[in-house]
Amino acid sequence: MPRVRGEFLDLSGARLYYYAAGTRGAGEPVVFLHGFPTSGHVWGDVVPLVPAGHRVVVLDLLGYGRSDRPLDRSLSVDAHADRVIELFDQLRIDRACVVGHGLGGGIAQSIAVRYPARVSKLCLIASLAFDAWPTLGARAARTVIPVMRLLPPPALLGAVRRRLAHGFRDPERAARSIDLYLRPFTTDDGRDALAAHLRALLSADAAPLAARLSGITAQTAIIWGQRDNVLPIALGHRLQRAIPGATLQVVDGRHFIPEEDPRPVAEAIAGLLARA
Repeated sequence: MPRVRGEFLDLSGARLYYYAAGTRGAGEPVVFLHGFPTSGHVWGDVVPLVPAGHRVVVLDLLGYGRSDRPLDRSLSVDAHADRVIELFDQLRIDRACVVGHGLGGGIAQSIAVRYPARVSKLCLIASLAFDAWPTLGARAARTVIPVMRLLPPPALLGAVRRRLAHGFRDPERAARSIDLYLRPFTTDDGRDALAAHLRALLSADAAPLAARLSGITAQTAIIWGQRDNVLPIALGHRLQRAIPGATLQVVDGRHFIPEEDPRPVAEAIAGLLARA
């Protein structure tokens, strides 16, 4: 894989971190979007397997990883999508293959229906969609969110950690990755940011986006874990039926297949990129 370059961009007054590999203008760009509450780290084993000749961009969404806290900025799916388009503009990316996992898949759908000219191809991996928008037990958190600011961060993070662990097969990998994902949320400010993310998920209305999936024109590949106990495989089948010409590949994994099954994920992306 070419040398990786990481830096910050100012997008509407917030600094977002991204890293890139490959050469500008070489091949079809591939932009990777992570889910809740992870970061670009989720793609660490997939990116080296992307076929040569493609510029790769991996973003930490606002409020995650190394990017700025959200403060009073919107965390809606459409707002995240708008910031990704700003990223495209700053990096001079006209069109790209957009790859999204979980929440990132919802953002990718928003880009595909609202900015169709910017999406060359679409890859949705264990993606939020339809009535499964709130994820990782977020619906159960409705009664907790109003008092989150009164909870010490370790208490809140312990509950999130237990839910995330169900998405992995390997307990050791789960422990390492979850420690990294939750690091930005260990302070009082971080706890407030995590609460803001949960509020955004719980208030999301997926119906308008779901109604427009039939209008997606980009070639689409959907990848899912057969044993995903966060977002069930039935959701992948629904997405395949809703998006014209979409393909569905099922791997023997759980929710975090970009980490635990990077090779079949990368092979599916390579197959999508190779489509005429």
